[in-house]
Amino acid sequence: MRVLHVNKFLYRRGGAEGYLFDLAALQRAAGDTVAYFGMAHPENEPSLAYARHFPPRVDLEPPPPGLGARVAATARMIWSPASRRGLARVIDEFRPDVVHLHNIYHQLSPSILAAARAAGVPCVLTLHDYKLACPSYQLLDRGRPCLACVEGGPLWAMRRRCKDGSFSRSAVLAVESWLHRTFQAYDPVRVFVSPSRFLADILRRAGVYPDRLRVVNHFVDSDAVAAPAATPGRPGGVVFAGRLAPEKGVDVLIEAAAALPAGVPVDIAGDGPARPALEALAARRAPGRVRFHGRLDKPTLHTLLRSAAVAAVPSRWHENQPMAVLEAFACGIPVVTTDLGGLPELVEPGVDGEIVPADAPAPLAAALRGILADPARARRMGRAARAKVARDFAPATHLARIRALYAEAAASTGGTAAARADAEAVW
Repeated sequence: MRVLHVNKFLYRRGGAEGYLFDLAALQRAAGDTVAYFGMAHPENEPSLAYARHFPPRVDLEPPPPGLGARVAATARMIWSPASRRGLARVIDEFRPDVVHLHNIYHQLSPSILAAARAAGVPCVLTLHDYKLACPSYQLLDRGRPCLACVEGGPLWAMRRRCKDGSFSRSAVLAVESWLHRTFQAYDPVRVFVSPSRFLADILRRAGVYPDRLRVVNHFVDSDAVAAPAATPGRPGGVVFAGRLAPEKGVDVLIEAAAALPAGVPVDIAGDGPARPALEALAARRAPGRVRFHGRLDKPTLHTLLRSAAVAAVPSRWHENQPMAVLEAFACGIPVVTTDLGGLPELVEPGVDGEIVPADAPAPLAAALRGILADPARARRMGRAARAKVARDFAPATHLARIRALYAEAAASTGGTAAARADAEAVW
């Protein structure tokens, strides 16, 4: 099968991009031919075959300076002729059997779906956030969980000024979402893939194509990750892996670090806009206790995870199904996380981790101390975590489910010859 993956960024920027590239590698190993379409960007993976057709780069966080640039960026968010033309050319040259979409919002826009529909290619979209139910992506209103737009409609984002407290920025996002809903811009997508039950429920409540939603967990290849060395006296520390942004709650982890036993390191892997503020907070609240590593490649990250006793995922927003939890489990370490979004679907308290309230440094510190204080228990929890991903999040299982959804999408659109053949095999 020929699969065209579409995402606005084509480098390992976060969990969505990590999943995209890992799935593409899995598909190639199974004999599929894979190509990519996205936005031009200097950090994109090298030697992308169709980069000449990518729309030009635009940076939206922060908004571009100048009224003209902002108007042009807003117009592109709503409908991007350059993105549509680019995808049409790639489809014409690559001849995909299916277009697998990921994060296409804003920089690409749903204009690309019109190109796929015109070419008669079935579309599947994996949901990595709440954009289709929440104009600002995260179910947050100035840092606090919010569900106003889920049942009240996207214009609530403007009324509540939920994007940075700004009426103008909130209005742009609200109107963008309202227009896309009104004109059914996402109608060409035949199957929407939700990695968590929580996200699927949010979209159903928002009325986002409930009959096309399918829940399929992400995957992690635990066989490719070495387990931690079974060293009885191995102390280990705490590790966080992810984007350094306010919603990730890394500041809460730093506050908790000050209450951990002396000598316990807290390692932070990742980068993002909050890093300078977090480094300053660590210097004030936990001097010498927190180490920032920046963005790490996967082998280096796995080595760091295996050296730890426990991973922390202190998110203050409704996470979908973060790879940070699954990667930690595959490395054989338990996870302490918060009680929001899809996180409680992954962690079983007392078995492979603990669940604590969000935005609460004291409970987070207490849960971490409980695991750190008993290395034998930590190792048992880590073994249970690793067994869970091997059983429930295996690559082969995930690939079979994704292929079944490609077949479903092809069957509902007529599809291409290879996709129809797969559909007949599945059904």
